[in-house]
Amino acid sequence: MYSSQNDAHTYTTDVHPGTVPVSGFPNHSATQPYAPPQPPYISSGVRVRVPGKWSSGLCHCCDDVSTCFVTCFCPCITFGQIADIVSKGSSPCAASGAIYGLLAMTGFACLYSCFYRSSLRAQYDLAESPCVDCLVHFFCEACALCQEYRELQDRGFDMGIGWEANMDRQKRGVIIAPVVASGMTR
Repeated sequence: MYSSQNDAHTYTTDVHPGTVPVSGFPNHSATQPYAPPQPPYISSGVRVRVPGKWSSGLCHCCDDVSTCFVTCFCPCITFGQIADIVSKGSSPCAASGAIYGLLAMTGFACLYSCFYRSSLRAQYDLAESPCVDCLVHFFCEACALCQEYRELQDRGFDMGIGWEANMDRQKRGVIIAPVVASGMTR
């Protein structure tokens, strides 16, 4: 079942009997006794999570119109939900949203929210893109909040129920269906 060095000539055609190929890669010639493995099929409609990359871009706010609408008119709600999940329940939604609302009146809400973006990136090993977190929140606050909200949704969190209820669901084994991007349909 397992090959040995004496069987090396069955895997390649240009190697002398009794020697092992130098490259370590199999030679897919006609003398090879098995077919090379095929990559798994991935449907074009499924979003594939790439390590280090956000699940959606910063300017894809309109992918979720309802979140975009809420964030544009009352960003403290979106921020509160993000803060509750990112802080793992230690910063309740209402308290975080109220602090954000008070800071928004002074113009410093972006400094408060950029710390949560940094925490989110650290938790899920996401790239600091398109630039430094504080600059993203300073110039594109609503877009940054929408992107963070979508990222947490794509990772299986139900943003409307908070950290504790999400953990209860996870303990019970309730799994949220994967997000499927809309694509071409017949």
